[in-house]
Amino acid sequence: MKKIITHCPHCFHTFDKDYRAMGLDVEVIHHTQLLARLVREGRLKPVNAVAATVTYHDSCYLGRYGGEYQAPRELLAALPGVELREMERHGPTAMCCGAGGARMWMEEHHGTRINVERTCQALATGATTIATNCPFCMTMLSDGVAAQDSSDQLRVLDVAELLLQAVGTGGGPEAAAAVAQSGENE
Repeated sequence: MKKIITHCPHCFHTFDKDYRAMGLDVEVIHHTQLLARLVREGRLKPVNAVAATVTYHDSCYLGRYGGEYQAPRELLAALPGVELREMERHGPTAMCCGAGGARMWMEEHHGTRINVERTCQALATGATTIATNCPFCMTMLSDGVAAQDSSDQLRVLDVAELLLQAVGTGGGPEAAAAVAQSGENE
């Protein structure tokens, strides 16, 4: 095994940091890093307009623990029709969605749930889509959108889902082959 590609930033962190400290010697990359590279190399071609105003939520384990802020934004910038509107707290100062601290299984006794607070920050941008890179963040932010009765205003998608819309059927087997070959060629 030469490479591990993760969808989950928590897994990315575990393989890249924790298992590496125990002797794992493979390249570990997050799916946004792979997809950004494939777009940059022209192996995936986003040609269809997505027509969305997007705000991007930095997950804790890809961003603050993993130091990766560029790849997801590079992907969003490559998508025709996407307008990126950053939340007030983004990048290194981004707010957690609450999942990483096990808040998804707890009820708040005082104040606002952290995922609802983050959803309010997303709504303040006027975006129609919250893009993220983490399945836990997707759950928490989707719940936050529902709690704000904002499902008609705001949807939550993985960055890869927006890329799929832009690649569309034109990506087809060629796009799948590019992803498959990316692991074989290295």
